[in-house]
Amino acid sequence: MKRKLMFLAIAATAFASCNGGFKKGDAGLLYNIHTSKGAPHIKEGDYVSLNMVIKTDGDSVLSNSYDAGHPILIPMQKLQSKGDIMAGIEMLGEGDSATFKISTDSIFKGGVQRPPNLKGKYLIFQVAVSKVIAKGSLTEQVFRGRVQDYIKTLTDGMKAAEPAKIKKYIADHNLKVTTTASGLNYVITQPGTGPVLAPHDTAVVNYTGRLPSGKIFETSVKEVAIKEKQPIEPGRQFAPIRIPVGEAKVIPGWDEGLQLMNKGSKITLVIPSNIAYKDQGAGNVIGPYTPIIFEMELIDIVKPNPNAPKPVMPQTAPPTAPTTK
Repeated sequence: MKRKLMFLAIAATAFASCNGGFKKGDAGLLYNIHTSKGAPHIKEGDYVSLNMVIKTDGDSVLSNSYDAGHPILIPMQKLQSKGDIMAGIEMLGEGDSATFKISTDSIFKGGVQRPPNLKGKYLIFQVAVSKVIAKGSLTEQVFRGRVQDYIKTLTDGMKAAEPAKIKKYIADHNLKVTTTASGLNYVITQPGTGPVLAPHDTAVVNYTGRLPSGKIFETSVKEVAIKEKQPIEPGRQFAPIRIPVGEAKVIPGWDEGLQLMNKGSKITLVIPSNIAYKDQGAGNVIGPYTPIIFEMELIDIVKPNPNAPKPVMPQTAPPTAPTTK
């Protein structure tokens, strides 16, 4: 009996060593809880605010909410699988932090396509829970009110912090910017030649977009994506894009910044949210009241074709003469 107990102890120690101190939960979920404040665990129906970093087991970062500058907000739904990340989150409470390892085979199954450039056996989720609004026995109206109050507090804080983020990025990167009446900050990093872009021209540009952390969220330049380890989607084509200028086809900060450029020039734009994505943000990447930075190169200018057919204006019925009686 002693030999059997000793064998089990050795096996448990070996398992923990192989998995870096991780414990094994339901359906093969591996977890390591770093901080436990003793708060009630998250339940279905709760509203959760958390930060999350997702990595491969080769330490390549796939996403990082800290770079985005705002937490992830999750209404907790009924669990779909005992071994997924939502099951891991339900092991935590407000103020807790943990790391979860989930087998990629369990994530990419049932027709879910595995990205061809995704290497490794596991995805690693580093989670820190900042706020839990418990549904409990609250009425729907009271619960929704608390959620809305929390979101307003978050966005008010982001709005107040925006000027400091802009100032810090400019200082950290030693940019000698000019600031326009709209609040656009720009610096021409390479002069071009010829006239600047005018409304109705088409700009052919390469660009790289960054968050205030310096993290890239989009680029048209493959070399930049590779250098900065940007995840590349299968089939992604890298090439300059074509933008009609002054026609409100892009955010106002781009429209204004493009009209400062001539052919061959390079510019860095630090764009405040009021001329970018305002209080809405863009998806899970750009938060509300978040300034964004673009490095752009004007490859070419395409002038409008004067012989192009003019758009046909809609016909209106001629006014009728007033009737006299």
